[in-house]
Amino acid sequence: MILQTEQGQFNLKQGFDLSIPVRRGENSVEAFYIPHAEMEPFRGGDFVGSVPLGGACNCENIKFNAHGNGTHTECVGHVSKEPNYLPGTLKNHFFHAQLISVVPMHNDAGDYLVHAHHIPASLPEALIIRTLPNNDNKLYKKYSGSNPIYLHPDAATKIRELGVKHLLIDQPSVDKEEDGGTLASHKNFWNYPSNPRMDATITELIYVPDEVKDGMYLLNLMTAAMESDAVPSKPMIYASVD
Repeated sequence: MILQTEQGQFNLKQGFDLSIPVRRGENSVEAFYIPHAEMEPFRGGDFVGSVPLGGACNCENIKFNAHGNGTHTECVGHVSKEPNYLPGTLKNHFFHAQLISVVPMHNDAGDYLVHAHHIPASLPEALIIRTLPNNDNKLYKKYSGSNPIYLHPDAATKIRELGVKHLLIDQPSVDKEEDGGTLASHKNFWNYPSNPRMDATITELIYVPDEVKDGMYLLNLMTAAMESDAVPSKPMIYASVD
């Protein structure tokens, strides 16, 4: 299927999945000391939601936290006092996006950051950041206590000022793991609390395979229909057709 946009044609049958799924047990990505997702059969009366256990069908209860169990998309409700949820934030799901690869720089404290100078001078409505080095251990990495790469607050401000509405990164957070609760990069990107951008999102814990080259793509940002500040998501990108 070919989709025609102002930026060109895109083959929707040849996309790249940037998501890390919410997996069962310890064979999954993990961040912020959040426990791994739990899936277990629903039980009610004589019913058990497991065919192997004698039930008529499989019916599971799922306990998870979007922020630490896989790829997730956040809205301003992640930092706001007021309740804001994804279904009310993300009205469209297709965006033109630029993928960039960045070698983070370290500061005197030993942190590794994406700085403002890493960000191009002009950008479309979505930006995807792949940090280097890049390998598939990001699909299962245990990030808790490792002080992962994060975004300098000035970089978040620059991204906002360039008009980017949807920011995606392959790290657990755009902010430092332990920052005393300031969440400066989140707040700078959303312009919270002075003039919150209610239609902007941040997607974290993506994985961009090496085979995907830097450049312009069509992004399909698919999110779960859940009333929460952050929900599991499945970003897909499509290259233009020559």
